[in-house]
Amino acid sequence: MKPSVYIETSVVSYLAARPSRNATVAVFQNLTRRWWTTAPDRFRLFASEFVAREAEAGDPTAARARRKALQGIPLLEATAEVGNLTAKLLELRAVPPAAANDAAHIAIAAVNQVDYLVTWNFRHIANATMRARIEDACRRAGHRPPVICSPNQLMEP
Repeated sequence: MKPSVYIETSVVSYLAARPSRNATVAVFQNLTRRWWTTAPDRFRLFASEFVAREAEAGDPTAARARRKALQGIPLLEATAEVGNLTAKLLELRAVPPAAANDAAHIAIAAVNQVDYLVTWNFRHIANATMRARIEDACRRAGHRPPVICSPNQLMEP
């Protein structure tokens, strides 16, 4: 069986965005597009109702492109168990209180036993200094944490 991947909103945003003039953003966009070309063949892809809702925000044209990118990707639900783990991530300061949606992304992936959470959010999700706290909070709540990484870390060798 193929490994599972939870696609966080930043990945969909980079995938669907117009090419950026910012060099760093342009690199992330290019890496995301390259990863996306083989990802459905290599992984079982998932998103969530949080991703779908966040993808709807902002410019209507960009939102339409993000919605199109998410077509056919199953959405995982925010269950009570997800709410409990989100609260635990916030309580243990694994994720700052102002980033509750980021905690929810992690919780949805962990509760649904997704292997990888792919993101470009280095502030609150793919943050090396927070990783141990995130993993500890998931384990304390009885869940195996997903491997949190960026799309380029899941590229074929």
